[in-house]
Amino acid sequence: MIHFFKDRMTARNAAPFTLGPLEIAVMEIVWSRPASSVHDVAARLDRPLAYTTVMTTLDRLYKKGLLERRKSERAFLYSPRLSRSEWQREQAGVLVSGLLSDPRHPSDLLISCLVDAVGQHDEGLLDELERKIRQKRKEITRKEITNREIKRRTS
Repeated sequence: MIHFFKDRMTARNAAPFTLGPLEIAVMEIVWSRPASSVHDVAARLDRPLAYTTVMTTLDRLYKKGLLERRKSERAFLYSPRLSRSEWQREQAGVLVSGLLSDPRHPSDLLISCLVDAVGQHDEGLLDELERKIRQKRKEITRKEITNREIKRRTS
């Protein structure tokens, strides 16, 4: 299933499903600070790694679009482009969109599993899900009305 997503993502939005354990550990460190150098990250990792390994990992995360970097004297300082929650939202969105757009995965099965999982986790989340569904229906209805008005005016 991971290959399904890798095939459909460009380099800039590939981050949600291609992070390895070291990249995740590095992101956790970067998310905890406003800016980090390679040395800062290497010092905070839970295992000793070569400076060049940490540097390569940060560079890879930068190229994936998860980090921003700026030159500070002779080193780069890295900061997150997305917060942890923004990244998690993007990750979930790519997963759900991918499942919904693939005809091999029935949409009703995904929705059923989502509702079951939410209900088992927290009943209050079901209320939140229902509220978001009503809100999305209103947005869609407003867009449809606006589009009809535009078509009527231009006809």
